[in-house]
Amino acid sequence: MILELADIRIHAGKNAEFDEAIARGLREVIAHAKGFQGFKVNKGIENPERYILQVFWDTLEDHTVGFRQSEAFTQWRTIVGPFFASPPVVEHFALVVKSD
Repeated sequence: MILELADIRIHAGKNAEFDEAIARGLREVIAHAKGFQGFKVNKGIENPERYILQVFWDTLEDHTVGFRQSEAFTQWRTIVGPFFASPPVVEHFALVVKSD
């Protein structure tokens, strides 16, 4: 399993709308992508305009090719993109160890 980690910064004062938009985009778009395994979204406490999105994929290519090069990616960015104060920083990670 591959973890996509996106560090997202949104425009100040847009939290309620972004919370709804990211939940809708994940449920309606990303959740239907090939290789999708699940997601988590966390909002910063000290900096509430910062979000950490974690999306779990079967393979790196499911995200980087299958999703990012599809029409679904355009749909996703249409939903959440207007809230971004700057482009998200996205990295991928492989699991090393997990708790029971």
